[in-house]
Amino acid sequence: MPPFPTAALAWSVWGLGALLYLIGFYQRVAPAVITDQLMTEFMIGGAALGNMSAFYFYSYVAMQIPTGMIADRWGPRRLLTVGAGVAALGTALFAIAPNIFWANMGRLLIGASVAVAFVSMLKLASHWFAPKQYALASGMALLMGVVGGVVAGVPLRFLVESFGWRPVMGVSAALTAVLCVATWLRVRDDPVERGYASHFQGVHGGHAGTSLWRGLMEVLSYRNIWILTAVPIGFSGAVLTFAGLWGVPFLRQVHGLDPKAAAAITSTLLVSWALGGPLLGSWSERMHMRKPLYLIAAGVALLGWSAIIFLPLPLWLLVVLLVPTGFASGNIIIGFAWAKESVPLRLVGTASGFCNMGPLLGGMLLQPAVGWILDQRWNGALVAGARIYDAGAYRAGFTLMFGAMVLAAFILILAKDSHCKQMHD
Repeated sequence: MPPFPTAALAWSVWGLGALLYLIGFYQRVAPAVITDQLMTEFMIGGAALGNMSAFYFYSYVAMQIPTGMIADRWGPRRLLTVGAGVAALGTALFAIAPNIFWANMGRLLIGASVAVAFVSMLKLASHWFAPKQYALASGMALLMGVVGGVVAGVPLRFLVESFGWRPVMGVSAALTAVLCVATWLRVRDDPVERGYASHFQGVHGGHAGTSLWRGLMEVLSYRNIWILTAVPIGFSGAVLTFAGLWGVPFLRQVHGLDPKAAAAITSTLLVSWALGGPLLGSWSERMHMRKPLYLIAAGVALLGWSAIIFLPLPLWLLVVLLVPTGFASGNIIIGFAWAKESVPLRLVGTASGFCNMGPLLGGMLLQPAVGWILDQRWNGALVAGARIYDAGAYRAGFTLMFGAMVLAAFILILAKDSHCKQMHD
Protein backbone atom coordinates (compact mmCIF):
# COMPACT_ATOMS: atom_id res chain seq x y z
CA MET A 1 0.00 0.00 0.00
CA PRO A 2 1.44 3.40 -0.92
CA PRO A 3 2.17 5.86 1.89
CA PHE A 4 -0.14 8.70 2.83
CA PRO A 5 0.85 12.11 1.39
CA THR A 6 3.37 14.15 3.32
CA ALA A 7 2.04 16.95 5.48
CA ALA A 8 3.80 19.52 3.30
CA LEU A 9 2.15 18.22 0.14
CA ALA A 10 -1.29 17.91 1.74
CA TRP A 11 -1.20 21.43 3.18
CA SER A 12 0.09 22.90 -0.08
CA VAL A 13 -2.75 21.38 -2.10
CA TRP A 14 -5.30 22.44 0.48
CA GLY A 15 -3.59 25.82 0.78
CA LEU A 16 -4.30 26.85 -2.81
CA GLY A 17 -7.99 26.34 -2.15
CA ALA A 18 -7.53 28.29 1.07
CA LEU A 19 -5.99 31.19 -0.88
CA LEU A 20 -9.18 31.55 -2.91
CA TYR A 21 -11.12 31.57 0.35
CA LEU A 22 -8.71 34.24 1.64
CA ILE A 23 -9.42 36.34 -1.44
CA GLY A 24 -13.14 35.74 -1.03
CA PHE A 25 -13.05 36.92 2.58
CA TYR A 26 -10.99 39.96 1.56
CA GLN A 27 -13.68 40.85 -0.97
CA ARG A 28 -16.39 40.13 1.59
CA VAL A 29 -15.25 42.79 4.06
CA ALA A 30 -13.45 45.26 1.76
CA PRO A 31 -16.44 47.64 1.49
CA ALA A 32 -16.16 48.35 5.24
CA VAL A 33 -13.06 50.54 4.84
CA ILE A 34 -14.19 52.34 1.68
CA THR A 35 -17.77 53.17 2.69
CA ASP A 36 -17.15 56.91 2.39
CA GLN A 37 -15.66 56.65 -1.13
CA LEU A 38 -18.43 54.33 -2.32
CA MET A 39 -21.20 56.51 -0.87
CA THR A 40 -19.70 59.62 -2.43
CA GLU A 41 -18.76 58.18 -5.83
CA PHE A 42 -22.03 56.32 -6.42
CA MET A 43 -24.19 58.86 -4.51
CA ILE A 44 -25.89 56.26 -2.29
CA GLY A 45 -27.14 55.98 1.32
CA GLY A 46 -26.87 53.28 3.97
CA ALA A 47 -29.53 50.96 2.56
CA ALA A 48 -28.05 51.07 -0.97
CA LEU A 49 -24.53 50.58 0.40
CA GLY A 50 -25.68 47.61 2.47
CA ASN A 51 -27.40 46.18 -0.59
CA MET A 52 -24.27 46.64 -2.74
CA SER A 53 -22.16 44.83 -0.15
CA ALA A 54 -24.84 42.13 0.15
CA PHE A 55 -24.80 41.42 -3.61
CA TYR A 56 -21.72 39.34 -2.78
CA PHE A 57 -23.83 37.29 -0.35
CA TYR A 58 -26.81 36.92 -2.68
CA SER A 59 -24.84 34.93 -5.24
CA TYR A 60 -22.59 33.27 -2.64
CA VAL A 61 -25.56 31.79 -0.81
CA ALA A 62 -27.29 30.77 -4.04
CA MET A 63 -24.16 28.88 -5.13
CA GLN A 64 -23.67 26.83 -1.96
CA ILE A 65 -26.03 23.94 -2.74
CA PRO A 66 -24.95 23.45 -6.36
CA THR A 67 -21.32 23.87 -5.31
CA GLY A 68 -21.61 21.12 -2.71
CA MET A 69 -23.32 18.73 -5.11
CA ILE A 70 -20.86 19.43 -7.93
CA ALA A 71 -17.92 19.02 -5.55
CA ASP A 72 -19.27 15.59 -4.62
CA ARG A 73 -19.75 14.63 -8.26
CA TRP A 74 -16.92 16.29 -10.21
CA GLY A 75 -14.26 17.19 -7.62
CA PRO A 76 -12.86 20.44 -6.22
CA ARG A 77 -9.97 21.01 -8.65
CA ARG A 78 -12.10 22.22 -11.54
CA LEU A 79 -14.39 24.15 -9.22
CA LEU A 80 -11.51 26.07 -7.65
CA THR A 81 -9.92 26.86 -11.02
CA VAL A 82 -13.12 28.19 -12.57
CA GLY A 83 -13.96 30.03 -9.35
CA ALA A 84 -10.66 31.90 -9.31
CA GLY A 85 -11.03 32.83 -12.98
CA VAL A 86 -14.53 34.25 -12.56
CA ALA A 87 -13.50 36.03 -9.35
CA ALA A 88 -10.77 37.81 -11.29
CA LEU A 89 -13.32 38.94 -13.90
CA GLY A 90 -15.77 40.12 -11.23
CA THR A 91 -13.10 42.08 -9.38
CA ALA A 92 -12.01 43.75 -12.61
CA LEU A 93 -15.64 44.71 -13.34
CA PHE A 94 -16.03 46.19 -9.86
CA ALA A 95 -12.80 48.15 -10.31
CA ILE A 96 -14.01 49.85 -13.51
CA ALA A 97 -17.74 50.09 -12.66
CA PRO A 98 -19.13 53.41 -14.01
CA ASN A 99 -22.22 53.29 -11.75
CA ILE A 100 -23.85 51.38 -8.90
CA PHE A 101 -25.47 48.83 -11.24
CA TRP A 102 -22.14 47.59 -12.60
CA ALA A 103 -20.58 47.71 -9.14
CA ASN A 104 -23.39 45.45 -7.94
CA MET A 105 -22.82 43.11 -10.90
CA GLY A 106 -19.12 42.91 -10.08
CA ARG A 107 -19.92 42.02 -6.47
CA LEU A 108 -22.44 39.44 -7.71
CA LEU A 109 -19.79 37.72 -9.85
CA ILE A 110 -17.25 37.78 -7.03
CA GLY A 111 -19.67 36.20 -4.57
CA ALA A 112 -20.76 33.47 -6.97
CA SER A 113 -17.19 32.53 -7.87
CA VAL A 114 -15.48 32.49 -4.46
CA ALA A 115 -18.47 30.53 -3.12
CA VAL A 116 -16.74 27.36 -4.31
CA ALA A 117 -13.71 27.84 -2.07
CA PHE A 118 -14.93 26.77 1.36
CA VAL A 119 -16.80 23.65 0.28
CA SER A 120 -13.90 22.64 -1.96
CA MET A 121 -11.47 23.04 0.94
CA LEU A 122 -13.62 20.81 3.14
CA LYS A 123 -13.80 18.26 0.33
CA LEU A 124 -10.02 18.33 -0.11
CA ALA A 125 -9.57 18.01 3.66
CA SER A 126 -11.65 14.80 3.76
CA HIS A 127 -9.28 13.24 1.19
CA TRP A 128 -5.88 14.73 2.04
CA PHE A 129 -6.04 14.76 5.88
CA ALA A 130 -6.75 12.13 8.53
CA PRO A 131 -10.30 12.30 9.96
CA LYS A 132 -9.05 13.59 13.32
CA GLN A 133 -7.55 16.61 11.49
CA TYR A 134 -10.83 17.59 9.81
CA ALA A 135 -11.95 20.02 12.55
CA LEU A 136 -8.43 21.54 12.57
CA ALA A 137 -8.54 22.00 8.80
CA SER A 138 -11.99 23.61 9.07
CA GLY A 139 -10.67 25.99 11.71
CA MET A 140 -7.57 26.78 9.65
CA ALA A 141 -9.89 27.57 6.75
CA LEU A 142 -11.58 30.24 8.87
CA LEU A 143 -8.14 31.49 9.92
CA MET A 144 -7.07 31.85 6.29
CA GLY A 145 -10.28 33.69 5.53
CA VAL A 146 -9.78 36.10 8.38
CA VAL A 147 -6.24 36.82 7.19
CA GLY A 148 -7.97 38.09 4.06
CA GLY A 149 -10.30 40.13 6.26
CA VAL A 150 -7.36 41.66 8.10
CA VAL A 151 -5.72 42.57 4.78
CA ALA A 152 -9.00 44.30 3.93
CA GLY A 153 -8.59 46.42 7.06
CA VAL A 154 -5.66 48.74 7.74
CA PRO A 155 -3.51 47.58 4.76
CA LEU A 156 -6.36 48.10 2.30
CA ARG A 157 -7.22 51.50 3.75
CA PHE A 158 -3.57 52.55 3.44
CA LEU A 159 -3.42 51.39 -0.19
CA VAL A 160 -6.73 53.06 -1.03
CA GLU A 161 -5.57 56.37 0.45
CA SER A 162 -2.31 56.10 -1.49
CA PHE A 163 -3.56 54.89 -4.90
CA GLY A 164 -7.37 55.00 -4.91
CA TRP A 165 -9.82 52.11 -4.54
CA ARG A 166 -10.14 51.39 -8.27
CA PRO A 167 -6.41 50.70 -8.94
CA VAL A 168 -6.20 48.58 -5.80
CA MET A 169 -9.12 46.46 -6.97
CA GLY A 170 -7.50 46.15 -10.40
CA VAL A 171 -4.36 44.68 -8.85
CA SER A 172 -6.54 42.34 -6.77
CA ALA A 173 -8.08 41.06 -10.01
CA ALA A 174 -4.64 40.33 -11.49
CA LEU A 175 -3.48 38.40 -8.40
CA THR A 176 -6.66 36.31 -8.47
CA ALA A 177 -5.98 35.43 -12.12
CA VAL A 178 -2.52 34.16 -11.13
CA LEU A 179 -4.12 31.94 -8.49
CA CYS A 180 -6.42 30.50 -11.17
CA VAL A 181 -3.44 29.19 -13.14
CA ALA A 182 -1.59 27.89 -10.05
CA THR A 183 -4.66 25.97 -8.88
CA TRP A 184 -5.05 24.10 -12.15
CA LEU A 185 -1.38 23.13 -12.17
CA ARG A 186 -1.05 22.04 -8.53
CA VAL A 187 -4.35 20.90 -6.99
CA ARG A 188 -5.57 17.30 -7.28
CA ASP A 189 -8.86 15.96 -5.94
CA ASP A 190 -7.37 12.95 -4.17
CA PRO A 191 -3.86 11.79 -3.14
CA VAL A 192 -4.20 8.70 -5.37
CA GLU A 193 -3.75 11.05 -8.35
CA ARG A 194 -0.25 11.73 -7.02
CA GLY A 195 0.54 8.10 -6.17
CA TYR A 196 -0.33 8.26 -2.47
CA ALA A 197 -2.94 6.55 -0.30
CA SER A 198 -6.13 8.48 0.38
CA HIS A 199 -7.48 9.39 3.83
CA PHE A 200 -11.03 9.32 2.49
CA GLN A 201 -13.02 6.71 4.45
CA GLY A 202 -16.09 6.55 2.24
CA VAL A 203 -16.49 4.79 -1.09
CA HIS A 204 -14.63 6.53 -3.91
CA GLY A 205 -17.13 7.45 -6.56
CA GLY A 206 -19.96 6.25 -4.34
CA HIS A 207 -22.04 9.25 -5.34
CA ALA A 208 -21.70 8.66 -9.06
CA GLY A 209 -24.94 6.73 -9.37
CA THR A 210 -26.93 9.23 -7.32
CA SER A 211 -28.55 12.23 -8.97
CA LEU A 212 -27.68 15.68 -7.67
CA TRP A 213 -31.29 16.26 -6.65
CA ARG A 214 -31.52 12.94 -4.81
CA GLY A 215 -28.31 13.70 -2.94
CA LEU A 216 -29.67 17.06 -1.81
CA MET A 217 -32.97 15.56 -0.71
CA GLU A 218 -31.11 12.93 1.30
CA VAL A 219 -28.97 15.58 3.02
CA LEU A 220 -32.08 17.61 3.87
CA SER A 221 -33.66 14.58 5.53
CA TYR A 222 -31.27 14.97 8.48
CA ARG A 223 -32.54 17.40 11.15
CA ASN A 224 -29.06 18.41 12.29
CA ILE A 225 -28.30 19.87 8.86
CA TRP A 226 -31.19 22.35 9.14
CA ILE A 227 -30.19 23.34 12.66
CA LEU A 228 -26.48 23.69 11.93
CA THR A 229 -27.33 25.88 8.94
CA ALA A 230 -29.65 28.17 10.90
CA VAL A 231 -27.43 28.78 13.94
CA PRO A 232 -24.55 30.59 12.13
CA ILE A 233 -27.05 33.08 10.66
CA GLY A 234 -27.01 34.73 14.06
CA PHE A 235 -23.44 34.35 15.30
CA SER A 236 -21.49 34.65 12.05
CA GLY A 237 -23.99 37.16 10.69
CA ALA A 238 -23.19 39.49 13.58
CA VAL A 239 -19.44 39.27 12.95
CA LEU A 240 -19.82 39.80 9.19
CA THR A 241 -22.22 42.70 9.66
CA PHE A 242 -20.03 44.51 12.20
CA ALA A 243 -16.56 43.72 10.85
CA GLY A 244 -17.66 43.43 7.22
CA LEU A 245 -19.50 46.73 6.81
CA TRP A 246 -20.92 48.77 9.67
CA GLY A 247 -18.26 48.53 12.39
CA VAL A 248 -15.83 50.96 10.77
CA PRO A 249 -18.36 53.76 10.15
CA PHE A 250 -19.77 53.16 13.66
CA LEU A 251 -16.34 53.60 15.25
CA ARG A 252 -15.62 56.64 13.09
CA GLN A 253 -18.92 58.44 13.57
CA VAL A 254 -19.74 57.53 17.19
CA HIS A 255 -16.26 57.27 18.72
CA GLY A 256 -14.45 59.75 16.47
CA LEU A 257 -11.70 57.42 15.22
CA ASP A 258 -9.82 57.81 11.96
CA PRO A 259 -10.43 55.15 9.27
CA LYS A 260 -7.24 53.17 9.89
CA ALA A 261 -7.79 52.98 13.67
CA ALA A 262 -11.40 51.90 13.15
CA ALA A 263 -10.29 49.24 10.65
CA ALA A 264 -7.67 47.97 13.12
CA ILE A 265 -10.34 47.51 15.80
CA THR A 266 -12.71 45.59 13.53
CA SER A 267 -9.74 43.46 12.48
CA THR A 268 -9.32 42.58 16.17
CA LEU A 269 -12.78 41.02 16.07
CA LEU A 270 -11.88 39.05 12.93
CA VAL A 271 -8.57 37.81 14.33
CA SER A 272 -10.27 36.66 17.54
CA TRP A 273 -12.91 34.92 15.42
CA ALA A 274 -10.18 33.18 13.42
CA LEU A 275 -8.35 31.99 16.54
CA GLY A 276 -11.54 30.76 18.14
CA GLY A 277 -12.47 28.56 15.19
CA PRO A 278 -9.62 26.00 15.22
CA LEU A 279 -9.25 26.04 19.01
CA LEU A 280 -12.94 25.45 19.70
CA GLY A 281 -13.02 22.77 17.02
CA SER A 282 -9.99 21.04 18.54
CA TRP A 283 -11.41 21.29 22.08
CA SER A 284 -14.67 19.70 20.97
CA GLU A 285 -12.63 16.80 19.53
CA ARG A 286 -10.90 16.30 22.88
CA MET A 287 -14.24 16.42 24.72
CA HIS A 288 -15.70 13.88 22.23
CA MET A 289 -18.79 16.09 22.17
CA ARG A 290 -19.96 18.92 19.92
CA LYS A 291 -23.07 20.36 21.54
CA PRO A 292 -21.92 21.46 25.05
CA LEU A 293 -19.00 23.57 23.85
CA TYR A 294 -21.05 25.07 21.00
CA LEU A 295 -23.70 26.16 23.53
CA ILE A 296 -21.17 27.56 26.00
CA ALA A 297 -19.48 29.60 23.27
CA ALA A 298 -22.89 30.82 22.09
CA GLY A 299 -23.62 32.10 25.60
CA VAL A 300 -20.29 33.93 25.80
CA ALA A 301 -20.88 35.56 22.42
CA LEU A 302 -24.38 36.67 23.47
CA LEU A 303 -23.06 38.27 26.66
CA GLY A 304 -20.31 40.07 24.77
CA TRP A 305 -22.57 41.46 22.05
CA SER A 306 -25.23 42.53 24.58
CA ALA A 307 -22.65 44.69 26.38
CA ILE A 308 -21.21 46.09 23.13
CA ILE A 309 -24.63 46.99 21.71
CA PHE A 310 -26.63 48.13 24.73
CA LEU A 311 -24.14 49.56 27.26
CA PRO A 312 -22.45 53.00 26.95
CA LEU A 313 -18.95 51.52 27.05
CA PRO A 314 -15.75 53.51 26.86
CA LEU A 315 -13.78 52.73 23.72
CA TRP A 316 -11.07 50.73 25.50
CA LEU A 317 -13.61 48.41 27.12
CA LEU A 318 -15.46 47.93 23.81
CA VAL A 319 -12.20 46.84 22.19
CA VAL A 320 -11.44 44.47 25.07
CA LEU A 321 -14.88 42.86 24.79
CA LEU A 322 -14.51 42.31 21.05
CA VAL A 323 -11.77 39.74 21.74
CA PRO A 324 -13.77 37.12 23.73
CA THR A 325 -16.88 37.92 21.68
CA GLY A 326 -15.08 37.20 18.41
CA PHE A 327 -13.36 34.13 19.87
CA ALA A 328 -16.64 32.62 21.04
CA SER A 329 -18.27 33.38 17.67
CA GLY A 330 -15.76 30.95 16.15
CA ASN A 331 -18.10 28.23 17.46
CA ILE A 332 -19.40 27.80 13.90
CA ILE A 333 -16.35 25.62 13.16
CA ILE A 334 -17.72 23.06 15.61
CA GLY A 335 -20.83 23.07 13.46
CA PHE A 336 -18.99 22.23 10.23
CA ALA A 337 -17.37 19.12 11.74
CA TRP A 338 -20.70 18.27 13.39
CA ALA A 339 -22.52 18.55 10.05
CA LYS A 340 -19.97 16.25 8.39
CA GLU A 341 -20.68 13.66 11.07
CA SER A 342 -24.45 14.04 10.65
CA VAL A 343 -24.61 12.62 7.10
CA PRO A 344 -23.04 9.69 5.20
CA LEU A 345 -19.51 10.48 4.02
CA ARG A 346 -20.50 10.36 0.35
CA LEU A 347 -22.67 13.45 0.97
CA VAL A 348 -20.11 15.56 2.83
CA GLY A 349 -19.75 18.09 0.00
CA THR A 350 -23.49 18.62 -0.33
CA ALA A 351 -23.95 18.89 3.44
CA SER A 352 -21.02 21.29 3.78
CA GLY A 353 -22.38 23.46 0.99
CA PHE A 354 -25.83 23.64 2.53
CA CYS A 355 -24.48 24.42 6.02
CA ASN A 356 -22.11 27.05 4.64
CA MET A 357 -25.18 29.02 3.57
CA GLY A 358 -25.79 29.88 7.23
CA PRO A 359 -22.92 32.31 7.89
CA LEU A 360 -23.46 34.00 4.54
CA LEU A 361 -27.22 34.25 4.99
CA GLY A 362 -26.43 36.17 8.16
CA GLY A 363 -24.39 38.75 6.25
CA MET A 364 -26.83 38.82 3.35
CA LEU A 365 -29.83 39.56 5.57
CA LEU A 366 -28.32 41.67 8.32
CA GLN A 367 -26.04 44.02 6.37
CA PRO A 368 -28.81 45.67 4.29
CA ALA A 369 -31.31 45.41 7.17
CA VAL A 370 -28.99 47.35 9.48
CA GLY A 371 -28.41 49.89 6.68
CA TRP A 372 -32.17 50.30 6.23
CA ILE A 373 -32.65 51.01 9.95
CA LEU A 374 -29.76 53.49 9.87
CA ASP A 375 -31.46 55.35 7.03
CA GLN A 376 -34.75 55.40 8.98
CA ARG A 377 -32.93 56.95 11.98
CA TRP A 378 -30.78 59.32 9.88
CA ASN A 379 -30.98 62.96 11.01
CA GLY A 380 -29.87 64.41 7.68
CA ALA A 381 -26.17 64.95 8.51
CA LEU A 382 -23.69 64.67 5.61
CA VAL A 383 -19.89 64.90 5.39
CA ALA A 384 -18.36 65.04 1.89
CA GLY A 385 -21.51 63.45 0.50
CA ALA A 386 -21.52 60.49 2.94
CA ARG A 387 -24.31 60.07 5.50
CA ILE A 388 -23.50 60.37 9.21
CA TYR A 389 -25.52 58.35 11.75
CA ASP A 390 -25.68 58.88 15.53
CA ALA A 391 -25.22 56.35 18.35
CA GLY A 392 -28.97 55.74 18.71
CA ALA A 393 -29.29 54.81 15.06
CA TYR A 394 -26.44 52.30 15.29
CA ARG A 395 -27.86 50.81 18.49
CA ALA A 396 -31.22 50.30 16.79
CA GLY A 397 -29.56 48.67 13.78
CA PHE A 398 -27.31 46.40 15.85
CA THR A 399 -30.32 45.22 17.88
CA LEU A 400 -31.24 43.14 14.83
CA MET A 401 -27.96 41.25 15.18
CA PHE A 402 -28.65 40.53 18.83
CA GLY A 403 -32.16 39.23 18.11
CA ALA A 404 -30.80 36.87 15.44
CA MET A 405 -28.25 35.47 17.92
CA VAL A 406 -30.86 34.87 20.63
CA LEU A 407 -33.00 32.91 18.17
CA ALA A 408 -29.95 30.93 16.97
CA ALA A 409 -29.07 29.91 20.54
CA PHE A 410 -32.56 28.52 21.14
CA ILE A 411 -32.46 26.57 17.85
CA LEU A 412 -29.09 25.02 18.75
CA ILE A 413 -30.62 23.31 21.79
CA LEU A 414 -32.64 21.09 19.43
CA ALA A 415 -29.58 19.54 17.70
CA LYS A 416 -28.47 15.96 18.41
CA ASP A 417 -24.83 15.53 19.42
CA SER A 418 -22.70 13.31 17.18
CA HIS A 419 -20.09 12.71 19.92
CA CYS A 420 -17.45 13.25 17.21
CA LYS A 421 -18.44 10.07 15.35
CA GLN A 422 -19.98 9.45 11.98
CA MET A 423 -23.67 9.01 12.79
CA HIS A 424 -24.83 7.35 9.54
CA ASP A 425 -21.95 5.28 8.10
